[in-house]
Amino acid sequence: MIRMKQPRARRGIQALLLASSLALAGTPAVAQENTRDVIFVGNNWEGMIDVIDAETYTSLGRINGIPDKRQRMTEILFNPIRLVFFKAVRYLIGEGNDQYVDDMYSSPDGRLLIVSRPSFADVVAIETGTGKIAWRFQVEGYRSDHMALSPDGTRVAVSASTGNVVHVLDVNTGNEIGRFPTGNSPHENVYSRDGSKIYHASIGHVFTPLDKNLLDFTKGERRFQVVDANSLEIIEQFDFADKLKAAGLGKLSPAIRPMAHTPDERFFYFQLSFLHGFVEYDMEEGVVTRLAELPNLVPDLPRELYINDSAHHGIAMNGDGDALCVAGTMSDYLAIVDRETFDYQLLTGLGEKPYWVTTNEAGDRCYVSWSGTDQMSVIDIDTATELARVDVGDHPQRIREGQVPAHW
Repeated sequence: MIRMKQPRARRGIQALLLASSLALAGTPAVAQENTRDVIFVGNNWEGMIDVIDAETYTSLGRINGIPDKRQRMTEILFNPIRLVFFKAVRYLIGEGNDQYVDDMYSSPDGRLLIVSRPSFADVVAIETGTGKIAWRFQVEGYRSDHMALSPDGTRVAVSASTGNVVHVLDVNTGNEIGRFPTGNSPHENVYSRDGSKIYHASIGHVFTPLDKNLLDFTKGERRFQVVDANSLEIIEQFDFADKLKAAGLGKLSPAIRPMAHTPDERFFYFQLSFLHGFVEYDMEEGVVTRLAELPNLVPDLPRELYINDSAHHGIAMNGDGDALCVAGTMSDYLAIVDRETFDYQLLTGLGEKPYWVTTNEAGDRCYVSWSGTDQMSVIDIDTATELARVDVGDHPQRIREGQVPAHW
């Protein structure tokens, strides 16, 4: 059933209060005056990052995420083990393509763009003014993945897919502050709003073809973890399979993909491997409370053909905490879902293979990457309408708001 909701009041007062709170928290006035708000779109297979004006949605330019490609490839070609893993990333995860840009965040002053590069198994800081690499950190193992930036912009957490750890790095220097262990294939990282915790999920071996329920044990160890962001000690961890079984949902995969949460961080919304929809989890009570089932528009497609086990990959909560934007990756749609009722509205025909969703700072719009048609869309959440569509590079995935110097 589809229900149209009336547009909510615009959040000008809320944005003003947010700006005031940031100022009181010590946000440098100089950094605000000397930076420009932008949207970064990372094109995974191409290695370029599109920079889009956050107000007009016009393209401002591009940043090369792999300016050192020749050097990195030389190192890989002369290291047989790294070469094997480089090709494994290409054919098992990259759909036959190298993965050059997975995730990216800018430093608060817009001087640096921090980029995780899966095929090179590293994280680099690129100077936005010069395009040069300021620092490079090679992760444990042979592939880097999703990242998270601390609310104060001083730390970045990056998952090392085959190293089964998450590294926490200093944004300005690239020095490792610490690390914490994970399950197999660490994936999503999310900082709490106050910066005290990191919510982390490992997804297991999504690249194997052994996708039947009876072979689920071959997917490896999949954990959800709550980590102290300062000490990096694990506060809580569990196998989500146990939570699903307790809720009568034991047939669902326990591999948590992207996640979103309410503003108070009590209710989390987890996308799971093979699931067309998501589950609601009460962090306070420690139980799965609801299942949201969204349309499967490819019912005859074998799950072995789902891209890295993702039926859906991309979910974000609006600023009011009453609506979700959901990427129906294999079904080529975006869904706007009412959090209270799980009623939804589908947006179809906009693009192919949506691979990430995030919201703007105000929380009234969401950005979706169409990795199959090389575009990104800006969606008004209140009205469930597309406001803009921007052409970007080859296979866009992660989208992040950030800053560049005002003169960029």
